[in-house]
Amino acid sequence: MAKVENKSRQNPKLVQLELQDGRASLSLEYYLGRSETPVLDENGEQVIYESGPSKGRVKYSIKHVRRREKLNLYIWLKPRNAQERLQNKNTLQLAEKIRFEKEQEFLESREGYRLKGETEIDFLKYFREQHCNSTTFTKGVKSGYKTSYSRLIGFLESSPKYKKFSTFLRMDLIDTEMVMAFAEYCKKVGTGEGPKKSLHWFHRVVLNAIDAGYMKKDPCKGVSIKFDVNILTKDILTMDEIRRMMITHYPGENLMIRRAFLFSCFTGIRKCDIERLTYSNIDFTTMTLRFNQKKIEWRSAHSGVTMPLNEHLMKLIGDLPEDRSTLIFPLTSEGRTIYRHLYKWTRAAGINKHITWHCARHSFAVNILDNGADIKTVSSLMGHASLKMTEKYLHVVDSRKQQAIDSLGEITL
Repeated sequence: MAKVENKSRQNPKLVQLELQDGRASLSLEYYLGRSETPVLDENGEQVIYESGPSKGRVKYSIKHVRRREKLNLYIWLKPRNAQERLQNKNTLQLAEKIRFEKEQEFLESREGYRLKGETEIDFLKYFREQHCNSTTFTKGVKSGYKTSYSRLIGFLESSPKYKKFSTFLRMDLIDTEMVMAFAEYCKKVGTGEGPKKSLHWFHRVVLNAIDAGYMKKDPCKGVSIKFDVNILTKDILTMDEIRRMMITHYPGENLMIRRAFLFSCFTGIRKCDIERLTYSNIDFTTMTLRFNQKKIEWRSAHSGVTMPLNEHLMKLIGDLPEDRSTLIFPLTSEGRTIYRHLYKWTRAAGINKHITWHCARHSFAVNILDNGADIKTVSSLMGHASLKMTEKYLHVVDSRKQQAIDSLGEITL
């Protein structure tokens, strides 16, 4: 009976599939590595070995990943004459030649042994480790990595062409075509600057892999997502809506979230900075607030912000305690909990907008521009490094002016 023969460590190797007509179809089988998934019990907890040499270690389910490529070549399983035996011999020689050439291409595309065995390295696992194992990243950076990773998994799972890589994606299989398809997916499922950021963090991981010697070329080169920075994608609260929120209460409201959010609406301070403000940032004599912006601290000469306060803002701040290092707004709730409170609050006030904490910052800028503040003053209060960053708010104000003119109705003579 005719049968293909393989030497150990061949990748790809020849395999055959028996057909009903007495022949066998030849294919190449590539070994793409393996993935390890922690085994969970019925309660969703990781299973731990209780005895043996692995005692105390997490139990993993190992899945070997392989891919087949048909050659459209056939051999007789039971050759009946010299002609069929000769045909088998020639076919197997051709198949072995193709296998050898594919193996060389396979090794060459991976730079052989000059790279660090990237065939065994899962890009998806590497992606997760890039941010999960780091203690130096800020919440914003970790959130960016997490969103980008989730988008990548969603892209792979929804793509007929790339679905097979949704659990294990070898480094050298990532090419420009795949990255371009991923960019299109990001634009399809994301809004505003989100798609551009998702591609940015994906590219960051790719560059780290190149620096580590796991990848040869940058598949992201030449692939980009354009985003108009002058377009403000988040909803804005008008002054009338903010006043409605001030007089609106709802069951189970959080007074600290209420105070802090209103403070952001009237100062434009980011949530990450609101959480860090202490009474030492306040000069009670001159009613002045001074702080460094966390987002650009140590990275920009414009991180410092000095802002005058009025009696209403001082009332939100409260009296000076003995310990000036006391937090002004100790927000202990998580992001999702805070968002739920904002949702209940705005809906109770009759505001049907998607309001996040950052909307308070944008609302502050638009409202003071609406009330006649010049762009340079707004830029200084917002802590922007340049006026260009503030110009996007002018587009919103101009749009409102146009709407106000259009609201007057048609002119007839």
